[in-house]
Amino acid sequence: MLNNKNANGTTKIALITGSSSGIGWAIAEHFAKSGLTIWLHGVEPKPALEDRAIFLRTTYAVEVETFSVDLSSPSALETFAEELTAREAMDVLVNNAGLQHVAPIEKFEIEKWNKLLHVHLTAAFRLIQVALPNMRKNSWGRIINMSSVHGLVASEQKAAYVAAKHGLIGLTKAVALETAGAGITCNAICPGWVRTPLVERQIEDRAKASGRDFEVEASALLEEKQPSKRFTELEHIAGLTQFLCSEAASNITGSSIPVDGAWLAQ
Repeated sequence: MLNNKNANGTTKIALITGSSSGIGWAIAEHFAKSGLTIWLHGVEPKPALEDRAIFLRTTYAVEVETFSVDLSSPSALETFAEELTAREAMDVLVNNAGLQHVAPIEKFEIEKWNKLLHVHLTAAFRLIQVALPNMRKNSWGRIINMSSVHGLVASEQKAAYVAAKHGLIGLTKAVALETAGAGITCNAICPGWVRTPLVERQIEDRAKASGRDFEVEASALLEEKQPSKRFTELEHIAGLTQFLCSEAASNITGSSIPVDGAWLAQ
């Protein structure tokens, strides 16, 4: 369990972007179990996010706020950043929101390129800017950037995703250096194949293109990249995120941690 209180006795607050489903939701639930106040974020309308929030409140007896924000919109991101700045309250920031677009470089639309970089990299940068003053004031903070094995190696037809995830690792290192010794850590988690809605859509696209069964394509996807031949579970990523917020991880900073079934060992 995490220590869910600040030095001043108030409950720590965790913002997890993209936390209405997938990895982000698993992280939000892990933090809720530890008694943190959860700031739940997604692009869904408020009522849909509130349904998720009600589950956390009733199951774990924690405070939950919801934020419906399209992080691909520069104006929406800035409005969100200003709202959070006014609160001066964030203790844990998990930059998890993401999306994917697959196309050859010659056919990769500039609008898609800009959208992916804004969600994965610019939004992370802006929210770190917002989070740091309160973390410095409390001499405690945890920033976890959800990168990918694609932040360390490339794959074809994923130029924007690969570029953004590589950039996120660079941002992680820069933040770690600037906050070293301040009680703040900043790390990147680099999952391989995790069976999230994002990955399932990729499998569906492969199945449509090949005419093969969904599960056959899921196995083929693993076979190509991930020697363990199994998907990483959402719980594994959430558990690692929680560990990085613990006292045991207080001197782990600037790291990029693969959870990839030996993908990068090849």
